Amino acid sequence: MKLVCLDLEGVLVPEIWIDFAHRTGIEALRATTRDIADYDELMAMRLAELDRHKLGLPDIEAVISEMTPLPGAKAFLEALRAKYQLVILSDTFREFARPLMRQLGWPTLFCHGLQVEPTGQISAYHLRMPDHKRAAVNAFRQLNFEVVAAGDSYNDTNMLDAAHAGFLFNAPDNVVAEFPQFTQCDSYDALAQAIEHA
Repeated sequence: MKLVCLDLEGVLVPEIWIDFAHRTGIEALRATTRDIADYDELMAMRLAELDRHKLGLPDIEAVISEMTPLPGAKAFLEALRAKYQLVILSDTFREFARPLMRQLGWPTLFCHGLQVEPTGQISAYHLRMPDHKRAAVNAFRQLNFEVVAAGDSYNDTNMLDAAHAGFLFNAPDNVVAEFPQFTQCDSYDALAQAIEHA
């Protein structure tokens, strides 16, 4: 049985931190896992910037409440779920994802969590486990699933490598250049065909 694992941000929904950076004017927060491969380094920078500007979870939630999935994402997911098992593996946080998951029809999501103070300040983040995307794919393979994965960033490449077949979706040139072993798909139709023929 085929199981599809997808990244969330950049694949199904816009990059939350980029939208937040645009809203606040904090250029440093435009950096994502497309730019910085070390997730701990990226999150340390993000939390420091939030603290420096006295911003917290309510400020980020205000941006997320106005976001919508990428055009065609919901129909793409519905078509996949009609044919395959589907799990979204993301480095986002439960606290960020809920409004977007509702718009996508509540697909299964494995992600991380935040430690939020009563003031709304984000004081820490808690990874579900290190390299959780690769670990999830390996676990699914041990359950005899044929795993196909797609993502767009550095933090997806371990997941793509662990899957039976892995695809980049609208990935930036730097990621495509560094990981030529993964076919690049530029549309949901192309990705659906790649998954079908994997």
